[in-house]
Amino acid sequence: MTTMATRPTTTTDTGTDGDGGTRPGNAEYGRRPFKRSRSHFVDRVTADGRDGWPVEAGRYRLVVSRACPWASRALISRRVLGLESAISLAVTDPIQDDRSWRFTLDAGGRDPVLGIRYLAEAYDAREKDHPGGVSVPAIVDVPTGKLVTNDFKQITLDFATEWRALHREGAPDLYPEALREEMDEVMDGIHRDVNSGVYRAGFAITQDEYEDAYRAVFARLATVSRRLADRRYLMGDTLTEADIRLFTTLVRFDAVYHGHFKCNQYKIAEDPVLRGYVRDLYQTPGFGDTVDFDHIKRHYYLVHTGVNPNGILPLGPDLAGWLAPHHREELGGRPFGDGTPPGPVPAAEEVPAAGRP
Repeated sequence: MTTMATRPTTTTDTGTDGDGGTRPGNAEYGRRPFKRSRSHFVDRVTADGRDGWPVEAGRYRLVVSRACPWASRALISRRVLGLESAISLAVTDPIQDDRSWRFTLDAGGRDPVLGIRYLAEAYDAREKDHPGGVSVPAIVDVPTGKLVTNDFKQITLDFATEWRALHREGAPDLYPEALREEMDEVMDGIHRDVNSGVYRAGFAITQDEYEDAYRAVFARLATVSRRLADRRYLMGDTLTEADIRLFTTLVRFDAVYHGHFKCNQYKIAEDPVLRGYVRDLYQTPGFGDTVDFDHIKRHYYLVHTGVNPNGILPLGPDLAGWLAPHHREELGGRPFGDGTPPGPVPAAEEVPAAGRP
């Protein structure tokens, strides 16, 4: 198992980072412009199996890094919808080496279900010499060991819609049909300016690139803050996919994006609306219980050696505030609508104490 002091192997090959974009070697982070590529493997797991991958309990394995905001979307969706028994979970080491995501957290350094040391092996089983690199989240077909999809945007939408037959009783509708047009517009702006914007700022190689990204991040955060001032969630009184997508960036913001990515106009903790909103979500079953701050910090600060060449791992921030009262319940609303919260986290999937407040 990787220790806190371990430094990742520096590489110069091209792959993908955990957000689905182009990943240079670790030492090249911050020395090349940030550029997001489309997911290469875009097959879908659907109810009718039209791409050859039918929804089937126990057939697939979801591979994630708890450090990655894009993978965290899938983690939260899976928990909230109660899909834990339908699709098993593999968690990679937050520290990548020259073959990207690895299973060194597991006994013997192998995933116990897939039997592989690196997620790259599932990619290669699907397509040798595929373009791009190795990203999470990824869904792998257990019987064949082949990657099915790394389309991070579609995976969670399909969890919410195509996997309905396997949802737990009381699962919420995370992508309600009546709200989809407005939701898509809201999520597109958040994706462009916040989810991706922090990366464009953090990996900028010119002052102009950095300033453009920085301004877009905080302009969108101001817009979101105004939207949330009089409603508990982005789409009103209940949780949706839009909240999941915003949460995974906000929960990392003060720990890594404010300092490491130089998005330092203010911290989320300094905006009363956003502070309350993200704490409310963190304390909601299915959200905070998937977050590992230890993995988050170690990945960003120890893998991005082009940005943080000395590999200094910050001691802060203090995590106690995540459990403080948020008072968002005063706005009303019901997080799960007519449904219910998810049950307890499966024992094997609990976040270690080092990653929690």
